[in-house]
Amino acid sequence: MMYKPYETTFRNQSLTIREKLASLSFSYLLLIMMLAGIGVLMLYSAANGHWQPWAVNHLIRFAMGFGLMIFLALIDIRWLMRYAYLFYAGTLVLLIAVDITGHIGMGAQRWINFGFFKLQPSELMKIAMVLVLARYFHTSSLQTIESTKGIIPPLLMALVPAALIIVQPDLGTALMLLFTTGAIFFAVGVQIWKFAAVFIAGLVSMPVAWHFLHDYQKNRVLTFLDPERDPLGAGYHIIQSKIALGSGGVFGKGFLKGTQSHLNFLPEKHTDFIFTMLSEEFGMMGALLVIVLNFLILAYSYSFALKSTSYFGKLVAIGLATNYFMYIFINISMVLGLIPVVGIPLPLISYGGTVMLSVMASFGIIMSVHINRNVQIGKD
Repeated sequence: MMYKPYETTFRNQSLTIREKLASLSFSYLLLIMMLAGIGVLMLYSAANGHWQPWAVNHLIRFAMGFGLMIFLALIDIRWLMRYAYLFYAGTLVLLIAVDITGHIGMGAQRWINFGFFKLQPSELMKIAMVLVLARYFHTSSLQTIESTKGIIPPLLMALVPAALIIVQPDLGTALMLLFTTGAIFFAVGVQIWKFAAVFIAGLVSMPVAWHFLHDYQKNRVLTFLDPERDPLGAGYHIIQSKIALGSGGVFGKGFLKGTQSHLNFLPEKHTDFIFTMLSEEFGMMGALLVIVLNFLILAYSYSFALKSTSYFGKLVAIGLATNYFMYIFINISMVLGLIPVVGIPLPLISYGGTVMLSVMASFGIIMSVHINRNVQIGKD
C-alpha cells in the first residue's frame, strides 16, 4: 500500500484536555486492560498461587504504564514530531552507553542500572525509530522517497542502532527494529525491487553472518532445525514448551493445575514462555482468547492510522502497531517451535518492566494519533 505525503500547512487546531479525554477510545483501553489482567492472573499462577514476586510488580508497572499512556495520548502530536530527532539522538546515546558500561544479566549487556530501575534502551529505540522515520518521510518529497539516495539516511538511522543492539547481544530486538523499518519503507512507497535487493543481499551474506553469531545463537538455530539433537540442553526449552502446549488440550487443565509449569519442567514460565503456561492451564480456548484480544488491538491501531489526516500520524501508528505485531508473532511462533528461540516477551502478559512501559507508551502515542486525527501538520 502506497501513501502520498499530504501537502498541509501548520494550523492551530489545538484541542482542550476535556475534548481529548472525550476522544479516547475506551474500547481500545478495555482491550489493553483485559490483556494486562490476564498477565496478572498468569504471573500469580507462575508463582504457585502467590502475588509475590511477579504479579504485584506486574500490576504496579501496568498502573505506571497506564498513567504514561494517558499522558502521551493527551499531548499534541505536533510536539512528537518536533522533538523526534532529539528523542532519537538521546536514545542512541543510551544505546552506546549500554555497550560501554551497561548492566550485564543472563550473559547479555542490555540494561542501564539506575538502582531502583533497570532501563533497556533498545526498547525505547523501537519508539524513537518510528518517530524519526515518520518525521523524515513526512518532510520528504515523493521524488526523494523514490530515489536510492533518498532512502540512505533513514536506512542508516535504522542500521546504526540495530548494529549496537546486536553487539549487546540481542538479535531478536535488532530484527524487530529492522522489520518495523521495512514496514514503514513499504508504507511510504519504496519500490519493491529495493526490498528484493535487500532480501537477496541478506541471503548471500548469511554464511558470513553465521560466522559472527555467538555460540548460543548458533545452538538456537540448530535446535530449531532439530530439537532432539540436545533434548536436555539447548533443545530442552522448546521440547518442554511443546509438551505443555499439547497437554492443555481444548479447555486446559485448570487454573494453577498445569503440571509442566508447576513442577518446574517449563523454563522461563513467567517471561518468554508464559503463553505456553497459559495454554496448558486454559487450553486452546485460552490461547485463542489472547490471540483475538491482540488481533483487536492491532485492528484498532491500524484503523487509527488510516483515519489520520496527517502523513506523520499515519506512519507513526503504522510503525508502532507493526512493532507490537512483531512482539506477538515472534513470541507465539517461538513457543510453538515455528522459529528459533529468541528473548522476545509476550507484551502485557510476560513479566518485564521496560517492555511494559515501552508498549504502554506506544499505545499512548497511537491514541494521540487517533485523538489528533484531524490535526494537519506542516512539513517544517
